[in-house]
Amino acid sequence: MSQPFLFLDLPDADATAYLAQQMAPALQAGDVLLLEGPIGAGKTHFARSLIQYRLAMLGRHEDVPSPTFTLVQVYDAGTEIWHADLYRLSHPDEALELGFDEAFETAICLIEWPDRLAGLAPDTALTLRFETTDEGAARRVAFSGDAVWQDRLRHILDAPDG
Repeated sequence: MSQPFLFLDLPDADATAYLAQQMAPALQAGDVLLLEGPIGAGKTHFARSLIQYRLAMLGRHEDVPSPTFTLVQVYDAGTEIWHADLYRLSHPDEALELGFDEAFETAICLIEWPDRLAGLAPDTALTLRFETTDEGAARRVAFSGDAVWQDRLRHILDAPDG
């Protein structure tokens, strides 16, 4: 994995949702976001906020449940969005059985617990590492990815933290 090129402090859940809303319009088919971090760090909140915003852009408002037990939730948001929680996978081949090899090319993929993919994640993926801080609800997210991601997310680089 590449070194982080951006760190953002997110003081509360609203700041996490705002980050998701800022990123949502920039995502396109074939984009893979690997959401890392411990339980309770904000991965699911970020993913659900991003999906809800993309749906709202189409005038749709749907419940966006966590895929903890279903493993994958798929949404038609103009471009298909796959939200996956791979915590319960025991082998990377199980991800292939779910169809991720094709989804990585045709959908926006938001993958929680991407370590379960082993080497199956695309090299072009953007990694967001969420961490809790000593400030209660505050989080910190580190972005790692190639120069293409750095360029695409320049509007986030230029924005103030939170």
